[in-house]
Amino acid sequence: MKNRFRMVLIAVMLATSFALAERFSFVAIGDMPYGEMAPFENLVKAINAARPSFTVHVGDIKSGSSPCTDAYMLKIRDLFNTFSAPLVYTPGDNEWTDCHREKAGKYDPIERLAFVRQTFFTNNQSFGAQKMTLEQQSADPKFAKFVENERWSLGGVVFATLHVVGSNNNLQRNQAAVNEYIERNAANLSWLESTFAKASSEGAKAVVLFWQADPMFEETSEDKRSGFTEILALLKSKVKAFGRPVLLVHGDSHTFIVDQPWYSESDASNIGNFYRLEVYGSARVHAVQVEVDTDTPGIFSFRPLMVRENLPKN
Repeated sequence: MKNRFRMVLIAVMLATSFALAERFSFVAIGDMPYGEMAPFENLVKAINAARPSFTVHVGDIKSGSSPCTDAYMLKIRDLFNTFSAPLVYTPGDNEWTDCHREKAGKYDPIERLAFVRQTFFTNNQSFGAQKMTLEQQSADPKFAKFVENERWSLGGVVFATLHVVGSNNNLQRNQAAVNEYIERNAANLSWLESTFAKASSEGAKAVVLFWQADPMFEETSEDKRSGFTEILALLKSKVKAFGRPVLLVHGDSHTFIVDQPWYSESDASNIGNFYRLEVYGSARVHAVQVEVDTDTPGIFSFRPLMVRENLPKN
């Protein structure tokens, strides 16, 4: 009888353990398509075959020197809906900030930003054949403009996008750009605060953040990354206070990187629970599949999702 009771107890404990452990994967992409569409279409097929829970595109859906036309933006929006699972998108600088360039068509960046919001963020649903309902910062009347800042939860992990872009986060060029930065930066800071507040109140096991810009963690001069100073300072304080794994996924530099940019054994103030993933981009039309296992200490593991058809031909 005692042995039978012990076996039942062990079975219950194992069942409880498996119920608490969450395992799923998501895919991260960015800085594509640049030019030819076929490689991106190949990538969509590969991602659909991998069957992730969702995919996130971290911005730059075109090169900085290609025209910022309405027709191109609409074409990419339609491509986003060819993903089988939900796809979430956060804008990059090439979609609006850099559209003033002559090769990009000499558009007004503020007008292009408005078009991106009107085109890609018409409701609180993701892209993809299978939709996912998202929380949007615009639900708060104080930040009604910021439909692009979105949030969702899965498996004990809180996910959020923030509209942080290259070209120094648009802290540049002229007063109109600076004014835009000031307003959007305030929204981003508030969204970051509320994301960690939500994660803490829900007892989340991890937080994952997505934005477009490479914030230049290795840059020692704040003058060269002034557009990221405030968001990085707040992020650092929130990561330390949260104490559990935090992953930032970004693009911008087109190089696959997984590291811990705020960890150094020689630095007494190092932060060991913060991870950075930079995705492929430009001519490297591949993805990164992130495995999430909340029963492991680091929670995240990373696997390049290479597309055979997109590899260089020897």
